[in-house]
Amino acid sequence: MKPETLAELNAERQARRPALLVTDLADGSQRLVKAKDIAADPLGGELAKHLRMGKSGSVEVDGRKWFITVHAPAARLVITGAVHISQALAPIARALDYDVTVVDPRTAFASPERFPDVPLLAEWPDTALPPLNIDHYTAFVALTHDPKIDDPALAHALERDCFYIGALGSRKTHAKRLDRLKQRGFGDNALSRIHAPIGLSIGAVSPAEIAVAIMAEITLELRGPKEAKGAAS
Repeated sequence: MKPETLAELNAERQARRPALLVTDLADGSQRLVKAKDIAADPLGGELAKHLRMGKSGSVEVDGRKWFITVHAPAARLVITGAVHISQALAPIARALDYDVTVVDPRTAFASPERFPDVPLLAEWPDTALPPLNIDHYTAFVALTHDPKIDDPALAHALERDCFYIGALGSRKTHAKRLDRLKQRGFGDNALSRIHAPIGLSIGAVSPAEIAVAIMAEITLELRGPKEAKGAAS
């Protein structure tokens, strides 16, 4: 890899922006494609597919063979609410290589005993969330059922480019939540980004089952093609 290409790649990594290194297998020449340039690239469709799946691999287009190396930031999961569902959700997410952070100002819930080996922030969202630098590779879930915690947390997430935002609660509860968020200045387009009721509809009942449904929906949003996301919504 040329030094200038490596420097460019490192800059994208530092900014937590994905990039793909395309190698011509015939002559070894390489070029770096940034996420913002994928649509205009001759290999745009293949690049988008490999980035969505998070996997490197070879492709053949018009008789030429290329190797696409995917460089994507580690996905993160930020959970507000150190509740029973979170206790089940955190280890599932970690098994899927997510960096997990749990936020809850209620120290009786946010304890190391309940969340071993998971970073805990026993602070209010207004204090805890800004330093996390939530970005496009962050999934955000609000699980407390307490508007004093969930509402400011969701407001923060809506102001960021999270690939997934979900909130626990019934349709009736969510309707009231939407009214409160509208009073904070959010419009319908922004609010439509919130997945609620949270998780895929699999008939989940227990905290562990709900955690599975949430993680499945997050995975679909991260990895699934657009048509699959539409069918599940």
